[in-house]
Amino acid sequence: MAHDLPDLSHPLSLPFDTVIDVRSPAEFAEDHVPGAISLPVLSNEERAVVGTIYKQESPFRARKVGAALVARNAAGHIEGPLAEKDGGWRPLVYCWRGGQRSNSFASILSQIGWRADVLKGGYQSYRRAVVATLYDRPLPHRLVLIDGDTGTAKTELLHMVAARGGQVLDLEGLANHRGSVLGPRPGGQPSQKMLESRLVEALAALDPARPVLVEAESSKVGDLLVPPSIWSAMRAARRIRMQASVEDRARYLARAYSDISQDREDLKRILGQLVRLQGRERVAEWQGMVDAGAFEALAFELVTRHYDSRYAKSRSDAGEPAARLDIALDPDGLARAADRLVPLLDEVAGLTELQ
Repeated sequence: MAHDLPDLSHPLSLPFDTVIDVRSPAEFAEDHVPGAISLPVLSNEERAVVGTIYKQESPFRARKVGAALVARNAAGHIEGPLAEKDGGWRPLVYCWRGGQRSNSFASILSQIGWRADVLKGGYQSYRRAVVATLYDRPLPHRLVLIDGDTGTAKTELLHMVAARGGQVLDLEGLANHRGSVLGPRPGGQPSQKMLESRLVEALAALDPARPVLVEAESSKVGDLLVPPSIWSAMRAARRIRMQASVEDRARYLARAYSDISQDREDLKRILGQLVRLQGRERVAEWQGMVDAGAFEALAFELVTRHYDSRYAKSRSDAGEPAARLDIALDPDGLARAADRLVPLLDEVAGLTELQ
């Protein structure tokens, strides 16, 4: 029996105990249905071999070879991760398009006595629903942007607002990148498809009737694109501008990026990427600051000579913010700013009157 994919505008809820992705490990790593586990019936190499036989020899021989491999791998899963499942266990199985891989595995599970279903249309049906949400339809959520020059603690304030019950969409967290030349994080970025799955899942958990705070970004976070529906909503959104002194921002950046400054050679390599924009002489000076451990002075230089000038035009194009907050970047100052931001969200979104 094939099970239809639910509406992705709500948190994904499937009436099954386990969702099983039987595609190859490489396919699963690129993207998968949220909450699914990987039990591949063909490895990356086996899938390539079967595909080659299909194209170069015959579809019949490919199906025969594939069936033997699926049966062998299915036996390993049944004897391994599924060994302790009781008779009432109910799994949902999917592959690329709801075809031979998922139906073969579901059939074996059903013969054992488990109530196994397959996802109608497989991963492709899920992917079409993601694309429809992020590319084809306007976003129903009311976004408010938290804006401000580099070093105004926007990401930290986003998390603090969430801790106070405000709705937030953390693009940098979902994309695993800080959104600047110093932005790479351990583990690297997910695939574009995986980011979009994370975004759909995050949006489904948010109430469209309440405002959502989003950090002002460009159309890319690291190497990944902000999907059109979200980007259009961000461009139309009202802004709350964070304001702090240059000196305070430099001190904050030196603290916030202390993980990067621990590897001085890598930091100098990253700064080397700015030669095209800043010239060799200036970048060499900055790399000398790294060697000297002068990270606050380096942050001041980056803020005044690189970030502020580059972002000034984009902020002028965005027009005047709906509200401004002058903030201090010490823990008490950030706590006060977060306390003010929570009610200010409703005001800026037009749900209450601006004070």
